[in-house]
Amino acid sequence: MGRIHIIDVTNRDGVQTAKLGLSKLEKTMLNLYLNAMGIFQSEFGFPTTRHEKNYLEANLELARKGVLQPMRLAGWLRAVPGDVELAFKLVPGLRHVNLSISTSDQMIQGKFLGRKTREDILQTMVEAVAAARSHEIDSIAVNAEDASRTDLDFLIRFGLAAREQGAVRMRYCDTLGYDNPFTIYDTIKTLARETGMGIEVHCHGDLGMAVANSIAGARGAMDGGQDAYINTTVNGIGERAGNADLVAVILAATKSKGFAEEYPLGDEIDLSLAWRIARYASYAFGVPIPINQPGVGANAFAHASGIHADGVLKDTSNYELYDYLELGRGDSETVETGREICTGEYGGISGFTHVMGRMSVSFADREEAHRVLELVRYANVEAQKPLVEEELLFIARQPDIARQLLTLTPLYER
Repeated sequence: MGRIHIIDVTNRDGVQTAKLGLSKLEKTMLNLYLNAMGIFQSEFGFPTTRHEKNYLEANLELARKGVLQPMRLAGWLRAVPGDVELAFKLVPGLRHVNLSISTSDQMIQGKFLGRKTREDILQTMVEAVAAARSHEIDSIAVNAEDASRTDLDFLIRFGLAAREQGAVRMRYCDTLGYDNPFTIYDTIKTLARETGMGIEVHCHGDLGMAVANSIAGARGAMDGGQDAYINTTVNGIGERAGNADLVAVILAATKSKGFAEEYPLGDEIDLSLAWRIARYASYAFGVPIPINQPGVGANAFAHASGIHADGVLKDTSNYELYDYLELGRGDSETVETGREICTGEYGGISGFTHVMGRMSVSFADREEAHRVLELVRYANVEAQKPLVEEELLFIARQPDIARQLLTLTPLYER
């Protein structure tokens, strides 16, 4: 029997959302949360984008140190041989990559303006996979952009050609949220059966079906005899109407009627971290969690109707599918209303050591405290908002990595 694995793409697709973004420290914190949750892989960035170089290498170093283990860190690239070579030049430690190219006739005509044919798409992808395979690498996946509007026979050819070159997975991208649970199930089942590859399901919410399509697509992959890999973003943040939400996908896969018994997760997910990662992403992106967000919204466990309130007081299972404690909720949140000492880009050593002392962090000497404070100042400059406790603790524990994350050195092609 196959298994479902979660590949989170917040640090690639989520950060491409118009008018939003994350600092390199914030992207790293999300990776730490995802790893702690038990997520299979994070698509952690763009290795051909020069301002990502230090961040990507810092996260790979965290993986080597065992801090970001066992989660895989994968780079996203265009399926172009030149981009592959540039990626391994800038970030030679890459071990996992996803190579992406448009496959639909709409994209071939509308993006490439007739300069490419289907055969050109296949040839370019094959050359890109071969280029990636020439480096020391552990896994290659190929992405069919706009797969839901691509001829199925061509998608099968695309997957088989990629597999022959050494790719291990194919990503089926419902780029415009065009699919529905019935069409995506049939298509992905056929793809899995005919290509013999694990299938990634990448769904957008333009029609409000990203989570439903992800679950149906995963079922199709497994019924086709292969493992399924669902792409998610934290809080569903993504381009246009967003992507499949991480927590909602996990809840659907583990709590919906009879699904988990036939289509189990392949990794042990710690759902008790759901509230923490959702709240952190909301703060980092500056986007409130919708009140009706599954599991983590303010009203997810709120009851006002007399009938509902009476029922849930008698037995929570009357009106709740799962308990709030499973998602790490239930603790009270406090807000300072009296004296508050903050530390930031203009903070001094006294206030900083006071704040860190409240978190039981001490320093060997005043010089060490000054070095960490300087990093905290730069982190505040980059984020332009107060750092949360987990960020301060990370900087104190990993000052060399933090320094690398905060160093943005313009790189020019020569």
